[in-house]
Amino acid sequence: MQAFLFDLNGTMIHDMDYHTNAWHHIFNHELGGHFTREEVKPQMYGKNQEVLVRVFGPDRFTEAEMDELALRKEQRYQEDFRPHLALLPGLAEFLERAHQHGIPMAIGSAAIPFNINFVLDTLGIRHYFRAIVSADDVTRSKPHPETFLKAADQLGVAPADCLVFEDVPKGAEAALNAGMKAVILTTTHEQQEFTHLPNILHFAPDFRAEAIKRIIANA
Repeated sequence: MQAFLFDLNGTMIHDMDYHTNAWHHIFNHELGGHFTREEVKPQMYGKNQEVLVRVFGPDRFTEAEMDELALRKEQRYQEDFRPHLALLPGLAEFLERAHQHGIPMAIGSAAIPFNINFVLDTLGIRHYFRAIVSADDVTRSKPHPETFLKAADQLGVAPADCLVFEDVPKGAEAALNAGMKAVILTTTHEQQEFTHLPNILHFAPDFRAEAIKRIIANA
């Protein structure tokens, strides 16, 4: 593989519970819902506005209202998660080794720039990434391949030569639709949830796994 493409939430940082908590609060305490956390959790993919439409239907909010709710959700998420913000174990070393080997890297995430900047700048890792594709840069969310195809194009690397790091089935499906192999971090989903996807090379709980360490040697 000539390039690495990283999803952000759940892949580089273990924060999906904090996103679920933030939405759960807004759904129930601000929007009058009666959702359990288990009902909220499966909706945690795609753009924030898409989450609101999936949960409340297409006619509940105006675009401006959804934008405001999306920002409030991210502010609440960041406030709660900031004391715990850290890369997955082994990722700091993996990024540095890939950088030393000259492997171009990009982020392809459904997060908005507000959240991507929060992670990259707080942790001081922006310099590792030659391209960043956020929710604001695409019209179609994962599992559509647009996010990863744009990242590959910005790196100047053919899709087939890109390896995607993901944590959710929709993201792995987006990689498949882009013609890319994927490595799955099992932070949020079980391995059996990916059995329908033929493009998965490895599963690992974090970046300390030997299979992931060997990827750079074989790149």
